[in-house]
Amino acid sequence: MPVMPIPPALAAALAALDLAPPCHEHPPLRTVEDAHAHWDRLPGAQVKNLFLKDAGGQLWLVVMPGDPRADTKLMAGLIGSKRISFGSAELLREVLGVEPGSVTPLAVLNDPQLKVRAVLHAGLMQAEAVLVHPLVNTATLQMAPEALLRFMTQYHRAPELVDLSGAFLD
Repeated sequence: MPVMPIPPALAAALAALDLAPPCHEHPPLRTVEDAHAHWDRLPGAQVKNLFLKDAGGQLWLVVMPGDPRADTKLMAGLIGSKRISFGSAELLREVLGVEPGSVTPLAVLNDPQLKVRAVLHAGLMQAEAVLVHPLVNTATLQMAPEALLRFMTQYHRAPELVDLSGAFLD
């Protein structure tokens, strides 16, 4: 059986919860546009993950459907913030331990100090699966929404489920 590109700490965390989501290797995917070539053939919700910081210094990880663009001003109000902007690559590495292009809800595993508030678009819970990177952008895991919630709750805290559709632009 080939070794999949799942970092050992994540593989151990998944195994501890008896989770074995299908893993699909592919070339590095840095954007949603890159991902379409590989994700369009996989059942599940394609997502993008936004690492954000608000004016008060609160860090956010917002997981939403991959294709609609979002108005961050509208999104800020929906998640309970006043003004948000994208967090720097350096802060992303420091807090979630991943590189830009590899942001994933599974990165909460690397935030034991709970600096990040995770928000999942509530509509993702209706998906057959959610397509997420395993901390690297050279593979994709197909996770049942319930399994993703269980993982995030076990290793971080329960993510907030918020209907973000009011911030979608298309």
